[in-house]
Amino acid sequence: MNKYKKITLDGLFYQNPTFMLVLGTCPTLGLINSAFSSMGMGLTVLVILTLSNIIISALRKLIPNAVRIPCYIVVIATLVTFARMFLEKFVPSLYDGLGGFLALIVVNCIILGRAEAFANKHGVLEAAVDGVANGLGFTVALTLMGIICEFFGKGSLFGLQIMSFKIGMLASPAGAFFVYGICIAVFVYVMDGFERARRVKANKLARENLLKEAA
Repeated sequence: MNKYKKITLDGLFYQNPTFMLVLGTCPTLGLINSAFSSMGMGLTVLVILTLSNIIISALRKLIPNAVRIPCYIVVIATLVTFARMFLEKFVPSLYDGLGGFLALIVVNCIILGRAEAFANKHGVLEAAVDGVANGLGFTVALTLMGIICEFFGKGSLFGLQIMSFKIGMLASPAGAFFVYGICIAVFVYVMDGFERARRVKANKLARENLLKEAA
């Protein structure tokens, strides 16, 4: 259980693909002016990442090492094609909102990175947990920034007008870059605080154990 807990915490927090590893910046900067598009992209990546991790993990012993990257791309491209067909048929508004960024999922660094760094080296269940955790980390990060940019940049939330006051710059690419940088800084600061607190607690427990052994 501790193994799966670590995988989950790494994907969500300690190795968050958006805030800690700064991966997938192209769709991040291109879509976070809309909360709906941000959440839609995040959920699409979550599904594709999880399924690709599962498939690649299941086939890892059959894929020749020399052609593993092209094989990963074939698997991911197939999943992206199915996702595009599904969204175009059933969620056309999201399909239009994602535009060309949907096709770019094929070469998304998060998906290729997890395939190479994790799915290729671990069992199916571990790969599935890793895919869900990293996908959720990406989705939450994108949606959070989408809410900030849309709310303050357009005065709306998920397309619904909330207020007339707005800071137009935050709905632009420059504003998205600014919000992204601020969110990274805040996230890293908070995580560093948790890590310092964890080390202090561990040192305190170690000292208490030494005193007990000495007594």
